[in-house]
Formats: sequence, structure tokens, C-alpha cells
Amino acid sequence: MHFLIVTGMSGAGKSRAVAVLEDLGYYCVDNLPIPLIPKFAEICLAATEQYDKVALVTDVRAGDSFSKLFTSLDSIRSMGCDYRILYLDTATQTLITRYKETRRKHPLMNEGLSLAEAIDRERDRLEAVRGRADYVVDTTKLTAAGLREHLVRLFAGTDSGQVFQIIVESFGFKHGIPTEADLVFDVRFLPNPYYEISLREHNGTEPDVRDYVFQGGTADALMMHLNSLMDFLIPRYISEGKTSVVVCIGCTGGKHRSVAITEALAAHLRAEGNKNLTVVHRDYQRA
Repeated sequence: MHFLIVTGMSGAGKSRAVAVLEDLGYYCVDNLPIPLIPKFAEICLAATEQYDKVALVTDVRAGDSFSKLFTSLDSIRSMGCDYRILYLDTATQTLITRYKETRRKHPLMNEGLSLAEAIDRERDRLEAVRGRADYVVDTTKLTAAGLREHLVRLFAGTDSGQVFQIIVESFGFKHGIPTEADLVFDVRFLPNPYYEISLREHNGTEPDVRDYVFQGGTADALMMHLNSLMDFLIPRYISEGKTSVVVCIGCTGGKHRSVAITEALAAHLRAEGNKNLTVVHRDYQRA
């Protein structure tokens, strides 16, 4: 089991880090009381299939009990549960700017401190855990997308392009446009196998239907533009921190033309090295 402790300065990006870790398959718990960490570890160890990767967020919100963090961590290690510590840090002036922009209150300001004093006191309290951290990430100059890229490389062993999910979905306009669509392409201008009696009951995954759709060169020209567009868009979606894209290809009934084009686009995307790819034919078995 992979057990990760996420900690660091308030405002340094722990919430964004949790979102990335969840995308990577971690079961994330924010601000679990520190005395409960050993009991939670016991539960996870007893159900390793369900809790294969766990991330716990803890910081100065824990109050006085934060000083007992290492005691709890030593306890879970004695159970045979290894762990790593991810510490997120940020320059003081950047933290002050972030708090002013979000108008949120630093957790230690409840002690009657100014924002700058609260940040300084928090840094002092976290000094020991920072010293024992396995990973220290300075988010001062990182965008949200940059933080995601960094964490994916640390905890997925690859860049974010390998975890970026692409869903290519065929559909029929007469059944409605998929609500989850990010991009929609209408291919009702292509030759329609529905009017070929021998092909009507077949679908676009079959070679004869595919050949009919691609006759005349129009579908080939479409694929040239569509492939080029996706090759342009996907790296830019990834660089902006987007985790997935749903590309929907529509024809009248969702059985012939859209299915054939969806299969062709998926083949191209696979050839380009996009491994996290799902193909969905929503309507091809409908009347």
C-alpha cells in the first residue's frame, strides 16, 4: 500500500494537490485528526484492494495535536505501513498575495496574529516535518497546471499526457447530443450506408460499412483535418491542466457514419501514443 502524507504551508496548494492525487487513483482524506491516523491505517491495511493508494492531508489546522504527528507515523510504520511525506512550500510574500486575492483567513489568525505573523509562526511549527519530508515542492512560481505536471511526474512515474483521458464517442443526433461532450463534430455530410439495403442492419465497426463511408475521398479529407486538429488540441489541453476530453462524432442515427469516423479517429490517436483512450458507441445498437 502506498501511504502519502500531504502537508505544508496553508495556501501552498494542498487542495490542488489532492485533486491531482485523486485523478491518480489515491483515496484522499483531508484533516483527519492525528490521533486517528493509526486506526485509519489499520482499516486500510485490512482492505488493501480498496485502499491501495492513500493520501492524508494534515497541517496546523490540527492544532496542538500536530506535534504528535511523528508519534502517529512511527506507530503506522511499526504496523508495516510505509509512508512518504509530501511538503508544499511557498514564499511568504506569495502567500500573503494569495490570501488577499481569495479573502480567506489564515488558520493561525484565530490566535490574534496578523497575516504575516501567522505565516511566520506556521513556518516555525512545520519546520520539523519539512526536514523529514521525502518530497518538497515549492509552488511559488508554479501555475495550477505546472503543479499538476510536477506531481504527476512524482507519483505516476510519467508526465500528465499518460494520465490524460480521451473519450471518443459516436452518437445519433436523433437521440440527442451527449451532455458530457467537450467537442462535437457532425458527419452527416458523408455517404450514408443506411440507404444501402445490404448495409442498413450493420454498423460502422464493420469493414463493408467503413469502406462505404470512406468512398469518394470526402471522409479521408475529413480525417486529415480532424486528426490534425486533435494533434494540435490535446497537448494544449494537457499543458493547461485539463484531465480529460470527450470528443463526440454524430450522424443521424449513430450507427454507421459516426461509428466509422470514431473508429478512424481512435486508431489515429492510439498511433500517436495516447494510451488512456476509451471508445464509446452510444447509439449503434439502437433502432
